[in-house]
Amino acid sequence: MAENEDGQEKTEQPTAKRLQDAKRKGQIARSRELNTMSITLIGGMVLVGLSGHFGAGLSEIMTGGFTIPRADMYDPVAMLNRLVAAVQEALLMLLPFFLVVVAVAIGSSVALGGIAFSGEAILPKLSKLNPLKGLKRIFSAKGVVELFKALAKFLLVGGATALVLWWSLDEFLGLGRMELRPAVQQLGSMVGWSFVLIASTLVLIAMIDVPFQLWDHNRQLKMTRQEVREELKETEGRPEVRGRIRSLQREMAQRRMMEEVPKADVIVTNPTHYSVALRYDQDRMRAPKVVAKGVDLVAANIRRVGEEHQVPVVESPMLARAIYSHTELGDFIPAGLYLAVAKLLAYVFQLRVYRKDGGVRPGLPTDLPVPEELQVPGEEDVNH
Repeated sequence: MAENEDGQEKTEQPTAKRLQDAKRKGQIARSRELNTMSITLIGGMVLVGLSGHFGAGLSEIMTGGFTIPRADMYDPVAMLNRLVAAVQEALLMLLPFFLVVVAVAIGSSVALGGIAFSGEAILPKLSKLNPLKGLKRIFSAKGVVELFKALAKFLLVGGATALVLWWSLDEFLGLGRMELRPAVQQLGSMVGWSFVLIASTLVLIAMIDVPFQLWDHNRQLKMTRQEVREELKETEGRPEVRGRIRSLQREMAQRRMMEEVPKADVIVTNPTHYSVALRYDQDRMRAPKVVAKGVDLVAANIRRVGEEHQVPVVESPMLARAIYSHTELGDFIPAGLYLAVAKLLAYVFQLRVYRKDGGVRPGLPTDLPVPEELQVPGEEDVNH
């Protein structure tokens, strides 16, 4: 079991922050075997596909290089110019091959851990010069795996190379009896297919190395429980800071809630412990909505703000407790309370008409039915 410097076992999976920090430091999963296999295999395939192009180009370069006019033989600069021209032609001929190989090298390098640019990874570290740590790396599980990989590559690549040479020996000797251009094309094809066959043996090594590198990278980044707790504190803040943030969030939510109280149509109270403010727009709402609710001091503030803005305050303990207990801010009232709230709103709308036009003052409804399943006991010590 992996342990840290304090002797604690690293039993926890690395967190997202741990993985991100490791990537920023350049510690990402990499597989050299995947890179080697991809470059060799795809490079051989490209060489086979472009063997005709390479054969024609190389024939032209050789024909031009060995055809020397008489005048150039007496010009000391002519041979240098011909060499430079031949090199330029060779580079242009090989350019497609180089581009593909570079693209494959980059793609296979970032296939596991992604792209990461880190200045810390290239900084010199004196710890790397410690011979004890070097011996520890050599005789570690990773060192043993690297040793087996090296032996396996030697046996597989060596065996595949011997078989390819044995199978292609007669064909290779037959190149000496062919014309220059077809011989060069045939040579390119033979070399390309040889690369493909030899690289195919590396697929097995890569299939073993890729899972191992992912496992080893995850193992190195594992954390102790204490490290997870410390990171959680750093990420989310200390408990006292989180408590202060929650307190501020509650204050902001209450301020926003109090801003909705003047827009309410009615406030239903307990009368002292509960206050619930309701608003209803028959053109936009399918039912009355709870715009503010609270107990004790918050309830008193809701009543105070409502009275300041002439919002009717109605005492109905059972209805107030039912709405408070079965709704959240912004919720519509339960269907079982439609009748009671409808009677209450009818009274409120009649009261508005009375205040505007005068006449007979409407009577406060006393029968506001609350279904038994929505009734809440009226103990004073309810845990809010």
